[in-house]
Amino acid sequence: MRRPTSLYRRLLTWLLLPLMGLGGLMVVQAWMEARHTADRAFDRLLEAATLAIAEQVQWQDDRLWLDLPPAALEMLATDAEERVFYALYDARGRFVTGNADLPGPPHETDAEAPSLRYRDLIWHGLELRQGIRHSRLEDWRQREGFEVRVAHTREGRERLTGELLQGNLVYILGMAGLAVVVVVLAIRGALRPLTRLRRAIRARDPRTLAPLELPLPRELAELRQTLNELLARMRRVKANQERFIGDASHQLRTPLAGLSARAELALRQDDPRRWREALEAMQATSARTSHLAVQLLSLTRLDNPEYQPDLLPLDLGALARNAVRTHWASCHRDGIDLGVEAPEASVTVPGLDWQLEEALGNLIDNARRYGAKHITVRVAATPPVLEVEDDGPGIPPAQRLLMLRPFHRGSDDPEGSGLGLAIVDGIARTHGARLRLDAGTGKRGLKVSLQFSGEAS
Repeated sequence: MRRPTSLYRRLLTWLLLPLMGLGGLMVVQAWMEARHTADRAFDRLLEAATLAIAEQVQWQDDRLWLDLPPAALEMLATDAEERVFYALYDARGRFVTGNADLPGPPHETDAEAPSLRYRDLIWHGLELRQGIRHSRLEDWRQREGFEVRVAHTREGRERLTGELLQGNLVYILGMAGLAVVVVVLAIRGALRPLTRLRRAIRARDPRTLAPLELPLPRELAELRQTLNELLARMRRVKANQERFIGDASHQLRTPLAGLSARAELALRQDDPRRWREALEAMQATSARTSHLAVQLLSLTRLDNPEYQPDLLPLDLGALARNAVRTHWASCHRDGIDLGVEAPEASVTVPGLDWQLEEALGNLIDNARRYGAKHITVRVAATPPVLEVEDDGPGIPPAQRLLMLRPFHRGSDDPEGSGLGLAIVDGIARTHGARLRLDAGTGKRGLKVSLQFSGEAS
């Protein structure tokens, strides 16, 4: 059996997973921001280096001349020991001086070229960040254009990026830890009312069905209300069971007391004929008591909500004919015309043959006991219907629903138990059929119908 998942663990998982995803996004964002900050800082140094070099460019002996200041390159040489390269080019792109012949930008016209630009490149296997400055001599005699190119490796940028990221990670991890603590405490606080509800249910006496009374949040208050409604239904079921047990005890006590009285009276007699009369009366009482016990067992089994038998295909026509054959002798003995009306084609529904036979038996027996002279068992195909119609006294419309209650009888017949229609109602519910009680043909007698939901075949 699969172990049930903890609600606390599920809430913790569903809340921490988004937080972990958000934390990952924050780490990526922190890395990108640290890299961008480091690039901006070193690009400022590149700008200063190119400007310092450009300010030292002069025109001597009909050519460009550069007196490189040491500070121009030292500002790019950090503790990370980057390699720094520089070069000076004239307006026609010819190398003038420098410590490396650095590549230039793609060909652009002077109008398109910005005064300062940056780019990343790979040169001789080195990853470089290059700054390119376009400038002119500010001499009234000569306005020669030139280009200063300065590049350095990325060790310093990467070290600064790592330092900035490390500081941000400490902040992010601190916030993440605080968020986890807050989430855990919040979940525990939110589930505390559920714990109170569980303890209240466990502490209850298993014999009590009183409603739960404890303050809860709105969501759990709805659960408490649902539990109280369930307890109310259980109280009604318990009351019905106790009433049923009391009625059954009363119904069984009466014939048993009669048997005891008959036996005691017979023991006081010396005439064998008296003994025979007493035995015959006791035999009739025993038969009625046995029939009552069988009906009680059937009704108890039908009222069990866990009783869900497998329904098999049944032919209603064959079932009706078999019921007529079974009860024909007893009806003929009482002068009752018992017949069947069923189509030749089979009318098949899912069901239990012994339950439907019992339902037909109860309906035929009720009609026979209460004065019917004609009883018809009828089967219809569309929709599938099984019904028993008689011409007896019938049941007034106001009392038809009451007749479905156990031990409720419409007359003072001592042989009746008041369970026949209750059993038929239980059988109808088992088969998902609708039970109808209507007046018979010509508004005489009673017609009891079981309308099945399945299609006839």
